[in-house]
Amino acid sequence: MSEIAKFHLRAPGLADADAIAEVHLTTWHATYAHLLPDCHFDNNALEQRKAMWRSTLSSKQPPQRLRVTEAHGGIVGFAYAGTPLDDEDPARDLQLYTLYLLPEHQGTGAGQALLDAVLAENHAQLWVAKDNPRAHSFYRRNGFAPDGSEKIYPGTTDLVEVRLVR
Repeated sequence: MSEIAKFHLRAPGLADADAIAEVHLTTWHATYAHLLPDCHFDNNALEQRKAMWRSTLSSKQPPQRLRVTEAHGGIVGFAYAGTPLDDEDPARDLQLYTLYLLPEHQGTGAGQALLDAVLAENHAQLWVAKDNPRAHSFYRRNGFAPDGSEKIYPGTTDLVEVRLVR
């Protein structure tokens, strides 16, 4: 096993909010820089992500389906699932909100472990950028398929998302 393949999953705490935000922004930049303007990846965007994750992790009811993965002493990915959000007609009662893994840790099994930790074998839905072939391949291997629903990611004009279900 290579050094990079060693990872550890756990539930995060409030102290992890900033690290999660940094992974969130870094992975968004790596995945969507060709689709979104630079303002989605600047210091203001990072501060907004930090505030969002601090709020999420300081809730009196901590998220039950939120896990981080660590490697080499730092958070390198996270996944979060729950009741469908921003979906007028959800196809499932469970939605994968996010699954992000730093590019250098993709292909190590950490993404699969995160998905399994937050969804297990449950029926679920998720929204993924139409122009994200790597993610589509990963989710297809995990039994997800498009159901024909599409939407434009809020605050953008060009980021089309498709809903996948299993």
